[in-house]
Amino acid sequence: MSKPLDTFRALADPTRLRIIALLRAMELSVGELAQVVGQSQPRVSRHVKILCDAGLAQRRKEGSWVFLVPGLPEATQSIFAAIDDGHARSGGDHWAVADTVRLAAVRADRTRAAERYFSDHAEQWDTLRSLHVAESEVEAAILKLLGSHAIGRLIDIGTGTGRMIELLGPHARHATGVDRSPEMLRLARSRLDGSNAAHHQLLQGDVTDLPLPGSSADTVIIHQVLHYLPAPEQAIAEAARLLGEGGYLLVADFAPHDHEELRTQDAHARLGFSDSQMESWFQASDVMMDRIETLGGGALTVKLWLGKRASQPQLKAISA
Repeated sequence: MSKPLDTFRALADPTRLRIIALLRAMELSVGELAQVVGQSQPRVSRHVKILCDAGLAQRRKEGSWVFLVPGLPEATQSIFAAIDDGHARSGGDHWAVADTVRLAAVRADRTRAAERYFSDHAEQWDTLRSLHVAESEVEAAILKLLGSHAIGRLIDIGTGTGRMIELLGPHARHATGVDRSPEMLRLARSRLDGSNAAHHQLLQGDVTDLPLPGSSADTVIIHQVLHYLPAPEQAIAEAARLLGEGGYLLVADFAPHDHEELRTQDAHARLGFSDSQMESWFQASDVMMDRIETLGGGALTVKLWLGKRASQPQLKAISA
């Protein structure tokens, strides 16, 4: 834990105060911070180190990239409130307008990069989407299925472009998206840049070994991810580990099908899942199947499986 003197020293610089304000608006790399504040990367890196050492910022590695985010809320909430109060009393920060304009340019750069990626992969994704019911219908069914439950702390495993965070985040107390691909996390970040940065976070991690503590979620969603995995049951078990008592697990994926071309064209490891198969995986992880929805209307049938974490782990039979 940082000492109070370290905190005050870290705050005793206008550039570092600007950096704190920028990180509270959105996650940024050192290069992006340098672009906004108009200083060299080595100089900005020194400022960032001081802020991280004081617990006012933290680094988050994604592949070869490193993003900066605000420090943990319990360490920064009162400090940030004092900064806001000081700005309100003094009439605001004179750098704020210029920084906001430059931050908009960073957002625009990210959006253009995302658009290029989607354009390069549009034909492949359009072909897959044409095989099943419209995404808008799937999303409406997800909202309806979860509508009677408090979403609370949401974790989206395999967040991809961040669409589930965008869809469900407004109904959640806090939302976390996890993906193993740095490229997909950058797409998600581009999609979510306009939303409240303090309300969500994006992390890099493997679906079978997530960088999150147990019982840290009230709702976990795995949306169109399991068919890429050679051992989907491991992802189900990891999702169950994250759920607190009475929490909900929602899996969206395909029913069994025979479209073998998806193995080679789209790297699908599994050609859908049966209700009994999914229920057995849920039960093995102390998640009781609550509801099952079937969405036809195409060559591929989309299934929604909703399970509830048991209040107490079920006792397993022990053979003599």
